[in-house]
Amino acid sequence: MTLFRSGLALASTNDQDRARLVFLNPGDFHFGAAPLQLATLLGSCVTVTLWHPRRHIGGMCHFLVPNRKTQQDHVPSGYSAVEAFGLFDQAMLHAGSRSHEYQAKLFGGGNMFPNSAGRLNVGLRNIEMARRLLKERGIPLLAEHAGGAGHRKLVFEIASGEVRLVFADLEK
Repeated sequence: MTLFRSGLALASTNDQDRARLVFLNPGDFHFGAAPLQLATLLGSCVTVTLWHPRRHIGGMCHFLVPNRKTQQDHVPSGYSAVEAFGLFDQAMLHAGSRSHEYQAKLFGGGNMFPNSAGRLNVGLRNIEMARRLLKERGIPLLAEHAGGAGHRKLVFEIASGEVRLVFADLEK
């Protein structure tokens, strides 16, 4: 089963033994089953991974803002945290699972302009919203690498729930 919105497949689907790699751009969302790897690059945006340890299914979102005003005919995307979590809700329902069965990890929300005093820190607001939405759904947050000044590259392995992370610290 693969349920997704956006995301770019980077591997051949002919090779059944290798995990498919899907790269998420800002605003993308993807949910699927092992073997699947989800990857992204983060600055002030936030990524949340959800993993079902028994069924080896899960997903990733890459949102830009905590929330946004939308029109009635608006099609939800992963642009905001609220919309991305709505997509998670739909994917979990479609998979016949419940939110409390998943484990979450949170990444990003970096301050990309650490020398800009007095500016709105959207990264911090993104982190706070992600934590709130996880708590509302009863999803345990097992790990996070968030805040600071810098960007992150990560790969989420749905077979194991493992996330590989590289952090480029702008403050060093």
